[in-house]
Amino acid sequence: MTELTNSSTGELREPRLVAHKHHTPIVWVIPLVAIAIGIFMLVNARLQQGPIVTISLNAANGLEAGKTRVKYKDVVIGTVTQLVLTEDGSHVLATVQLEKTAKHLLHADSRFWVVRPQIGAGGISGIDTLLSGVYVGLDPGKSSNTARTYTALDNAPMITSGESGRSFTLTADDLNSINVGSPIYFRHIQVGHVADYQLDKHTRSMAIRFFINAPYDQFVNATTRFWNASGVDVSLTAAGLKLSTQSLATIIAGGVAFDDPPGATDLPEAQVDSSFALAADRQSAMADPDGSPLLMQMRFPGALRGLQVGAPVEFVGVNAGDVRKIALDYDPATRKFSILVDVALYGHRLGNVLDKLPTGHGDQQKIATFLAALVGDGLRAQARTGNLLTGQLYIALDFVPHPSFATFDINSRPMIIPTAPGSLDKLQEQLGDIIAKFQKIPFDSIGQGVNHDVTELGKTLELINSTTLPQASTTLKAAGGTLHSVDVVLSPDSTLQANLNQLLLELTRTSESFRGLSDLLSEHPESLIRGRIDSPTAPGSPPIEQPAPAGIHP
Repeated sequence: MTELTNSSTGELREPRLVAHKHHTPIVWVIPLVAIAIGIFMLVNARLQQGPIVTISLNAANGLEAGKTRVKYKDVVIGTVTQLVLTEDGSHVLATVQLEKTAKHLLHADSRFWVVRPQIGAGGISGIDTLLSGVYVGLDPGKSSNTARTYTALDNAPMITSGESGRSFTLTADDLNSINVGSPIYFRHIQVGHVADYQLDKHTRSMAIRFFINAPYDQFVNATTRFWNASGVDVSLTAAGLKLSTQSLATIIAGGVAFDDPPGATDLPEAQVDSSFALAADRQSAMADPDGSPLLMQMRFPGALRGLQVGAPVEFVGVNAGDVRKIALDYDPATRKFSILVDVALYGHRLGNVLDKLPTGHGDQQKIATFLAALVGDGLRAQARTGNLLTGQLYIALDFVPHPSFATFDINSRPMIIPTAPGSLDKLQEQLGDIIAKFQKIPFDSIGQGVNHDVTELGKTLELINSTTLPQASTTLKAAGGTLHSVDVVLSPDSTLQANLNQLLLELTRTSESFRGLSDLLSEHPESLIRGRIDSPTAPGSPPIEQPAPAGIHP
């Protein structure tokens, strides 16, 4: 810098150069510090930032980018940052930013779903979302592999990785009223629920997967029996009307119950994912195993209205099988129709009867030989009425008294059991006989005779009305007059009544006089000869005059 004047004198001096010191202004330091802090915060945020995943959804109902949260055990672990449609528009892709602490929750089998208010068989769920809004739920899974793309479930999973217990499988021909969330009961205690079900395309049977919570899962063993407990079981027995159900929930949403068969104790627990058969009811579930069925056939000449597939087949009163098929058959030789009924009999339901059969060539031949002897003794198949109200029929294998001759082929398969008219057929025959007898009655001639008799009766009544009734009226009037006269004579104030009273008084006095005479004669019989005697009562006293009996004068 050049200096021109002296500050004290004001004189001009020669200019000279003076060196000036350069200082860094502080205004440049602050931006640098801010940039450094920003970089640090970005790096730190990046280091603290969790993984980003993409979830495929069928729809984004209730979801909002930047607002919808991701929760695990009701703790927020992330946020939905973006919602976009797929190229074909069939799904919604939700980008989710998770926190760093949620990184260990991501596995290849992790599951995501949208939690909304829902009412189902398991009760009401997601009720808190009415105030806070929907959110995305997470189940971490257990796989050792990781993934960044997931497909959301339509509903919340019934079994999560944090629940303790075991899952099993039921096989059934029909799902009936069982659904996802239906309860599982053990002795009327809810111990689990149905997780899901699937139809096997090969066997066409239902595979129902269910979960039993700990510690009740230890009661499931290899011999445990399961049955459908849906609805209400109503039965009418000799003891009266019985009504049973597991709970009100099973009536509405269906359910399954299980228990051990009688005599099963100290059995090992069933393995995870073991398969069990689902019976229709408790009685069927607790029944002994039937074993292999024995197929038989019966031919009935008449109609079998009321017989259905599944109807019981009883052998001497014991339920030994059921009806499998009912078909119509035609015989060209006789030009008659008949009903073929295929049945299945189970030897295990007959107890130890099979062990007592004569020895044959295998079980089939043994049973055929035994049945041939029974047919010779009168064994026949009959269609009997099982319910008078509904008209349902069942097949009875029983011995018929005085049976007609029938043949039995022991080599025929299936074995054909000869039939006999059942109770319904006999009833129809009896009704037919009664109707035939009624038809033989000459109702026309009987009616003509009745008409003639009625006409004659009318004439007789008319004659009685014209002659007899007037005479009877006159007689009744005369009888009325006589009764009136008798009533006057017998009235209390009549002369006859007064005379009768006076006569009775006189008779009373006379009887008293005779009583006194009798007493005197009893004491002094000599008075009849000597007359009346007066005897003193004491010496010196005057004699007492005895009263003379009435009617006797001294």
